[in-house]
Amino acid sequence: MGWYLWVVLAYLLVMAAFNFVRARQIRSQEDFMVAGRKLSLTTMVFTLVCTWIGSGTFIAGAEYAARAGWSSLWLPAGAWVGIAVIYFLAAKIRGFGQYTVGDILEVRYGKFARLFGAVALIIAFTTIVSYQFRAGGYILNVATDGAISVEVGQMIAAAFVILFTSLGGMVAVAHTDLPNGIIILLACCVALPFTIFLAGGWDAATQSLPPQHFAVFASDFGRYPALKAGGYFLATLLLLMGIQSMYQKFYSARSPAEAKRAVGLWIFGTILVETLVVVIAIYSATAHWPELRAFDIAGQVKQEVAAGVLAPGEAATRAGALALEAAQRNTVKPEQMEALQTQLRLAFAGRADAAAVAGARAGIDPASIVLQAARDMAGRGGVPMLVGLLLLGAACAVVISTGMNYLLSPTTNIMRDIYQRFVRPDADQRTMVALQKVFVVILGVCAFLMIFIPTVLHARISVLRYSYFAYTMYGVAITPALLAALTWKRATRAGGLASIVSGAVMALLLELVIPNMFPGVLQGGDPWGVPSIYPAALVSIGALVIVSLATPPPTAAELEPLFGRKAEGA
Repeated sequence: MGWYLWVVLAYLLVMAAFNFVRARQIRSQEDFMVAGRKLSLTTMVFTLVCTWIGSGTFIAGAEYAARAGWSSLWLPAGAWVGIAVIYFLAAKIRGFGQYTVGDILEVRYGKFARLFGAVALIIAFTTIVSYQFRAGGYILNVATDGAISVEVGQMIAAAFVILFTSLGGMVAVAHTDLPNGIIILLACCVALPFTIFLAGGWDAATQSLPPQHFAVFASDFGRYPALKAGGYFLATLLLLMGIQSMYQKFYSARSPAEAKRAVGLWIFGTILVETLVVVIAIYSATAHWPELRAFDIAGQVKQEVAAGVLAPGEAATRAGALALEAAQRNTVKPEQMEALQTQLRLAFAGRADAAAVAGARAGIDPASIVLQAARDMAGRGGVPMLVGLLLLGAACAVVISTGMNYLLSPTTNIMRDIYQRFVRPDADQRTMVALQKVFVVILGVCAFLMIFIPTVLHARISVLRYSYFAYTMYGVAITPALLAALTWKRATRAGGLASIVSGAVMALLLELVIPNMFPGVLQGGDPWGVPSIYPAALVSIGALVIVSLATPPPTAAELEPLFGRKAEGA
């Protein structure tokens, strides 16, 4: 595996050189933000694939698949439906031809909708960037057989993503996505049969994994499993239909017609890659189920010790008891118990104080299950080794591509929706480009701190949880108002603003305030067992509809930019 690290570093250096060259071509705000509106159909397709396929798929989606099995397909399915809806709006979005979703929000709802929408977007996208860095840490840790820790790896990933984005903007993002997209598609297709073979064949999953992995709704995901599955579906659906990175790519297309054709091809690539990643994760989990359970049990023991409810000297005993409970619930099969108990015993043996227990390591983190599949193949030599290295390369590509996409997008909001709109409307192009590069660095550092501080505090980090918060925040604060701006003539300024503000407040309340201030109400990780996307979306959409119907309809002049000259209030 050692030489794989050199391959990764060589790839990153080539990308750095490419971005240095591309940076010399940046002359204007339009070049930096939307690549001069010159992206070809091929580049559009692959950059759209890379916009969506990131560590949310390779890390969070894979983690969900390792824990829940086939029901994890509810998570990406929301995006598939969302892309189908967006297909009918792509040409209209490109025809509007601006820079951010804030441009649409202001046309329909006024400048404060633009401002509050930008704030919600910055929070959501910075969170997404933060877990790309974490994913980069996992990749480098696997690639070096642990020589580079996850913590150091996430620092290296952050440095490269910030560097690449600050150099070339959308020109670098889109043209970096082209080779990255090819690597991702090829790696997933080639890796699948090898992963199934190494797991023991197609039937191995039913022999090694618990029955819940084959249920429509995984039984251990919250108090209401069906609601949880629907919550993931709805969160990805709402995010996809309003995601600014996608709109920014539409604005970068050469024409409205090409933007629409690119979406048609995009949906095929997205369904293919996300389904393949789920299957790879499930069969990698098949080969490593005792290690996955050991990781979860060790994490629970460490949490109990840190909370003071378990004496450090009792950690090994408690771990053994939890393993027996897992066997009684049929989440571990009898033939897997010896391997599970051995890992837990080795992890906690001789650890008599809280600091020692906190440093115990057991099993495999479910978030790295696809990387583990790549490692298994790379360790076999020959053709499997090459396939494993290609899969690790794909994981590296998604971190770079997605990190760049979601770091560029919120800095565009800062410049376009805040600085240029409220601070210096007359700023010249050179100043705008230079200042946006500064904000790329600032926001990149903020994203890194979001993952670094929990690391220092030894908090348990779940990429799946990070992604769900980001999806919820964006999906309820931006998407309802944005889609209404494009499709519902009766939506009013007051209704759109009410939707944005109420959605953002509810997401913060349910995802951050209540879990930290009132942890006792959490059931399965959700307040009162209900995924936050439901009440937050209900409040956001309800505010949009009720306030819009209670206020005077928009005038024809207000509707004209998006609906044409014949537009009239409804």
